[in-house]
Amino acid sequence: MSDTSKKTPQTEPRFSATFDPATMSEIRRAAATGIYDIRGAGAKRKLPHFDDLLFLGASVSRYPLEGYREKCGTDVVLGTRYAKKPIHLKTPVTIAGMSFGALSGPAKEALGRGASAVGTSTTTGDGGMTPEERGQSSILVYQYLPSRYGMNPDDLRKADAIEVVIGQGAKPGGGGMLLGQKISDRVAKMRCLPKGVDQRSACRHPDWTGPDDLEIKIAELREITDWEKPIYVKVGATRPYFDVTLAVKAGADVVVLDGMQGGTAATQEVFIEHVGIPILAAIRPAVQALQDMGMHRKVQLIVSGGIRNGADVAKALALGADAVAIGTAALIALGDNDPHLEEEYQKLGTTAGAYDDWHEGKDPAGITTQDPELMKRLDPVKAGRRLANYLSVLTMEAQVIARACGKSHLHNLEPEDLVALTIESAAMAKVPLAGTTWIPGTSSF
Repeated sequence: MSDTSKKTPQTEPRFSATFDPATMSEIRRAAATGIYDIRGAGAKRKLPHFDDLLFLGASVSRYPLEGYREKCGTDVVLGTRYAKKPIHLKTPVTIAGMSFGALSGPAKEALGRGASAVGTSTTTGDGGMTPEERGQSSILVYQYLPSRYGMNPDDLRKADAIEVVIGQGAKPGGGGMLLGQKISDRVAKMRCLPKGVDQRSACRHPDWTGPDDLEIKIAELREITDWEKPIYVKVGATRPYFDVTLAVKAGADVVVLDGMQGGTAATQEVFIEHVGIPILAAIRPAVQALQDMGMHRKVQLIVSGGIRNGADVAKALALGADAVAIGTAALIALGDNDPHLEEEYQKLGTTAGAYDDWHEGKDPAGITTQDPELMKRLDPVKAGRRLANYLSVLTMEAQVIARACGKSHLHNLEPEDLVALTIESAAMAKVPLAGTTWIPGTSSF
């Protein structure tokens, strides 16, 4: 038999790194429909994050605290600059703004119950304040958004703080979406919208065009609330040094900085994945802005976008934040994307852990829906208890790390306690590359 009669060996199929299966699937979807993809949640691409940082625990050159006998404080006070009634939280982990409309009524109630159980705050989101949320939230922050949906002065006065939303991490420079299938009778009434019609929130406030106008608006909100309530300003992470500087100049008591890992109820996927910067890259410029103005710790900084565990909390605080906010993680704690619903996720063409079509209102967990039958599945008491457990774990994990670094309060953590695993994360966080004294961008080795 000749060699030519032998079968030629085949190589393994090789996918392109540029045109991977997910990319090709999106091209086919776009070609078939002619419309861009909409989804919820946050960026799914791999980004530099807190996992790229490590803490330097105490040994000989540093002395740790004994976990059972020496206290490590976790409390934080927000709004100390101007507000007559600053907010006192027992933990620096807060609940980010998520609207009634995007979330179900039971989900909003559960968030309030869970946050209140551990002495922290929750936030209304777009669409106004619900009685369940206000009734179950011991500390409630009222979001004041470009849409003005559900906004009224009475609810402003009922809130414990007001958050002026300029942008979100998932869509800085863009507005939100709430599709018609989620605009029920109640949502329509609260937002003064027709039932069942798609809604787009504005990308900017209708009554100002710059930071000078923001200063006027903050003064107006202070007058409405008799200077009692702290005024937050929330921005999506893009140009954090300048945005934080202008927010402080405009009179903010607290600045909320949301990185691109932060979630959204619904927006264009191209926005979620390609606009904004990771929260790891945003914290140090924001802190530098506060320090340059002599306002660090006088104006508090809350950061959000991909906070998952106590290590993330501790790292954010070590980089200079005063508190963190969680959104997606809180929904997971309530029961979002839980494997016990796998069969139903399969029917929706997805799988537990990947479900992100929150705009469709078909969430089998009863969280991101306005369907009455699906909403019944979520017990707000049990879900609130789960969230409280999760928040407690985050706080205890951060305490464990702080004690190991010899710190008697979470806010005593500092950049000197951190090193980085990659050159990129070292440059972004402005901490040394592990095993060296080198911070990329400096000449120090």
